[in-house]
Amino acid sequence: MNVRMAGAAALAACMLAAVPAAHASTIDEFSLTRPEGVRHYLVVQPDKLARSNRPLVILLHGNGSNAEMMIGMDSIAGYRSEDWIRLAERERVMLIAPDGSKTRNGKRAWNDCRADATTNATTDDVGFIAELIDTAIARLGADPERIYVFGSSNGGAMAYRLAIELAPRLAAIGVQSALMPAQSRCKAPITPVSVFVSHGTADPVMPYGGGTVGNWVLRERGSGIGAEESVAVWRRLAGFPEAAQSFRIPHLQSADPTSAVRYVWGHDPARVQVEFLRIDGGGHVPASRNDDLPWWLRKLVGNMNRDVDLAEEAWIFFRDKRASVKP
Repeated sequence: MNVRMAGAAALAACMLAAVPAAHASTIDEFSLTRPEGVRHYLVVQPDKLARSNRPLVILLHGNGSNAEMMIGMDSIAGYRSEDWIRLAERERVMLIAPDGSKTRNGKRAWNDCRADATTNATTDDVGFIAELIDTAIARLGADPERIYVFGSSNGGAMAYRLAIELAPRLAAIGVQSALMPAQSRCKAPITPVSVFVSHGTADPVMPYGGGTVGNWVLRERGSGIGAEESVAVWRRLAGFPEAAQSFRIPHLQSADPTSAVRYVWGHDPARVQVEFLRIDGGGHVPASRNDDLPWWLRKLVGNMNRDVDLAEEAWIFFRDKRASVKP
């Protein structure tokens, strides 16, 4: 059998937009006053969501992206993904998508652990997310035992940092197309955390085998260790052996040049696990059965896997885990 597996200084809320009629959610914009200035974030609250003990997924965007992109309110030349909001409505999960800070190159980014990423943010983003969690628990009814973080690219690297520095508070993290730093300004992780990782073997931005991060558009982004070694950091910390349960995902579309394999360490979905979803031939983009990329974007970021929905995979990994459960 395959085992699947802020105190808030100022809280100002205003209705930002109602999602399209196809969705049964409201999206509110909130702000927190931080030492670096006002920080903004979006909250997705599906209809019929309980008013207390709500599971919460914090979504962290990549370098140059924004909170709206993470929940499907914004698009890149017509590419828009609503996988997370669809999942939130079906599973009755609250989503929070914060914005990173603008850096010297004008792009929004996160202050992850890469010491050699000179275009990273310099703000106290760990403090910001910690205060965001406090606010979500105190004022939005988030369940303190069910706080999950999912990040893409630079947001994924930030999720790794949060797992290091906020480990006792997080039930699990999910990382898409991100690497642990080759040169780190952070301490090594010491607390086992449930970690879900997805990475494409043909990622042109965060190279699967490690090395310099970026492309002709994204420069001075530092370097990382390989995707497999990034996973191994958390596997070894949890005390798991090198051998994993593995399962090849059924291929759904003959025109899809990618394929997917799942590796899982840890037999109990309610306890600490590590999972690696390897996308063979996949690029710097989340897998999705619903979405597709325009041809020019495929040229820039690589191919999208169409066999799984990454949001769905991450939530299946998250849903049974609680922050109070130890390895």
